[in-house]
Amino acid sequence: MAANASFATTLTILFSLLFAVTAEDPYRFFNWNVTYGDIYPLGVRQQGILIDGKFPGPDIHSVTNDNLVINIFNNLDEPFLLSWNGVQQRRNSYVDGVYGTTCPIPPGKNYTYMLQVKDQIGSFYYFPSLAFHKAAGGFGGIRILSRPRIPVPFPDPAGDYTVLIGDWYKSNHTDLKAKLDSGRKLPLPDGILINGRGTGATLNVEQGKTYRLRISNVGLQHSLNFRIQNHKMKVVEVEGTHTLQTTFSSFDVHVGQSYSVLVTADQPAHDYYVVVSSRFTSTVLTTTGVLRYSGSSGGVSGPIPGGPTIQIDWSLNQARAIRTNLTASGPRPNPQGSYHYGMINTTRTIRLASSAGQVNGKQRYAVNSVSFKPADTPLKLADYFKIDGVYRVGSVQSQPTGGGIYLDTSVLQADYRTFVEIVFENPENIVQTWHLDGYSFWVVGMDGGKWSPDSRNEYNLRDALARCTVQVYPSSWTAIYIALDNVGMWNLRSEFWARQYLGQQLYLRVYTTSTSLRDEFPIPKNALLCGRASGRSTRPL
Repeated sequence: MAANASFATTLTILFSLLFAVTAEDPYRFFNWNVTYGDIYPLGVRQQGILIDGKFPGPDIHSVTNDNLVINIFNNLDEPFLLSWNGVQQRRNSYVDGVYGTTCPIPPGKNYTYMLQVKDQIGSFYYFPSLAFHKAAGGFGGIRILSRPRIPVPFPDPAGDYTVLIGDWYKSNHTDLKAKLDSGRKLPLPDGILINGRGTGATLNVEQGKTYRLRISNVGLQHSLNFRIQNHKMKVVEVEGTHTLQTTFSSFDVHVGQSYSVLVTADQPAHDYYVVVSSRFTSTVLTTTGVLRYSGSSGGVSGPIPGGPTIQIDWSLNQARAIRTNLTASGPRPNPQGSYHYGMINTTRTIRLASSAGQVNGKQRYAVNSVSFKPADTPLKLADYFKIDGVYRVGSVQSQPTGGGIYLDTSVLQADYRTFVEIVFENPENIVQTWHLDGYSFWVVGMDGGKWSPDSRNEYNLRDALARCTVQVYPSSWTAIYIALDNVGMWNLRSEFWARQYLGQQLYLRVYTTSTSLRDEFPIPKNALLCGRASGRSTRPL
């Protein structure tokens, strides 16, 4: 106990030295060991990545503006990083936990992330970002609660559950990575997990009470449909935005996305199927869990509830139906609708088209014809230390080129405090999902066919959903508006993990010449240094 108290005190002092934060913002401390361990999610032994011996890892519980001090001990035999899907890292992309910003934690070493969930609420998750570690676990839920005096647009639920769903392979992550490295595609996943289990995951409820489920698709590629036998679900929050409270009997969660729903236990006290199935796949993968009422008189009964399979219009119409609650408070007391994004003129349009092909006989994926090649030094460190030759600004164009795929370290520059439009164009026959670190953006439009300036006539400029991960349907486009108010180097990536690994990502460099702390924090004093930044110093303690 004394050692733990001493460790916590040391970290508090260190954090206070690193960042100027207000005294009333609390600290939460996490001390995690990352290890390999045997797991059996689909009935066969696999090498999993465990956080403190757990698969999935423990949840992070926090409140708006909390400071999170997360000490990671890497007990693997390879470098490791955690990233924080949806946590915006305001003014501090150094700790984003992807290789373009943060040096990996070497085997046998530790690193302390120092994050602040500044001006955020909502449901998110963390995951391992290097190699193909995500296929071995290492992920867990993140919840950011509203501060006590900030009203929430629904009563406190009787319980609050993290529900992590995702497709899964029986093969070890090292075998999957080797297959990708050899230039081959991965086959269809072998199954679907609910909270790390191929079957039997259980949610306990009491009759007459209402529960919040924070559902995240932490899988590797597939959109999934979620449903509960004989129960309705009311969507109330999506990736930090309170929504109009729309009720569904099932809904799609595309890979990388997070939703909060309320479920009322209004049925007789029995067990009911919780069903998750793949969408838009030739073979439908399905798994089941159990919603178990207190005093249940028996197991689940009846047929497993069916769900949509390949219907794109069904999913598109559902996505359009989920909108921002303009009168609800977000992380601050002012209503979410007080920022009138639809009345701001955009200063730039960026069009990003995905593509697939081969380079030197190996499978690759690209954005605007560029397949991302990791540099030998994190890009953010190259900026800070002014190391030339690590990457080129403008190495990827802001419009599709139509040319063949080639390799480069793709970095797209944008000016700080501009308001831009990004259009994701998907000419392929699969559903794509895109995530941008550091930001939440407004999803103003999505439709089939090719985007053109006339497509703006369809945009929702009043109550579009603000989120950080968005889907693009086959042969379709999705448009977002984004206020570039967070200086840094931010990863924009496909959440189809094999595609991300084989190049379908880039970095958005939000740039200013200002050196003011109001715009960006300096490099953390405990930052790990690697590549061409090795041997340099951060700032004196």
